[in-house]
Amino acid sequence: MIVDYHMHPRRPGGSPGVEDLDHTLEAVERYVEAAARAGVDEIGFTEHVYYFRETRRLWTAPYQVDRCRFELEPYVDAVVEGKRRGYPVKLGLEVDFVPGREEETRALLEPYPWDYLLGSIHFLDDLGIDGPPRLVDAVGVDEAWRRYFAALAAAARSGLFDSLAHPDLVKIFGDRPDAGLTTRLYADAADAVAEAGVAVEISSAGEYKPVAEPYPAAALLRAFRGRGVPITLASDAHLAENVGRGLERVVAHARAAGYDTVTVLEGRGKRQEPLG
Repeated sequence: MIVDYHMHPRRPGGSPGVEDLDHTLEAVERYVEAAARAGVDEIGFTEHVYYFRETRRLWTAPYQVDRCRFELEPYVDAVVEGKRRGYPVKLGLEVDFVPGREEETRALLEPYPWDYLLGSIHFLDDLGIDGPPRLVDAVGVDEAWRRYFAALAAAARSGLFDSLAHPDLVKIFGDRPDAGLTTRLYADAADAVAEAGVAVEISSAGEYKPVAEPYPAAALLRAFRGRGVPITLASDAHLAENVGRGLERVVAHARAAGYDTVTVLEGRGKRQEPLG
């Protein structure tokens, strides 16, 4: 089975540099059609949580605050209607982890019929992991990696998430610590994620970033596999035409680490299906 459990519904043909959110049934149908063409069996929509007014009190980073101006219900309703019509879709959300705000986050999201929640870390103390103002510029590469992986472990332990998005996003610009520190951080992260029973996604998105490789790195993926951490698959598509992009390489990456099943998420539960 091939799933793509990370995508953001957008209208095609928008202005350069502007993301035109499209939380409609028509968008769901457009992405479903693209998935069928790409040979993807099931897709999950995971809009960024910080776009929704209902979550406004969680955010302090200007990037998130500036985008927090849409209603959550139309997004939920569009995907739920797609499910009602029998489309192979799941309702998810990409949720930025905010250390210390776990219970608020849980209470805000509890009323909705999620199939799964993706945990991600884009900011720590309002410093960006994958954009300015960059954490790595403020504290250096080693400390940025330490803080990032400590937050990843806390996100896993929080009980908020079913899977963790792009789990080594901190490498996005190609900056890495020495091998010794990297190995220790990978081992600690894999231990925490395994203990929490959370899945991790293998994402092709990193291939199209400066680091030019999937998330997570091969060594981190092997650490997850060695501890029995399950996987999901992801393209992180922001346009329908990118649904399933690079997933054949993601599957090969997973198999090279020893995986032969993929996690199917539904109603906040998990099951394993043969991979590919």
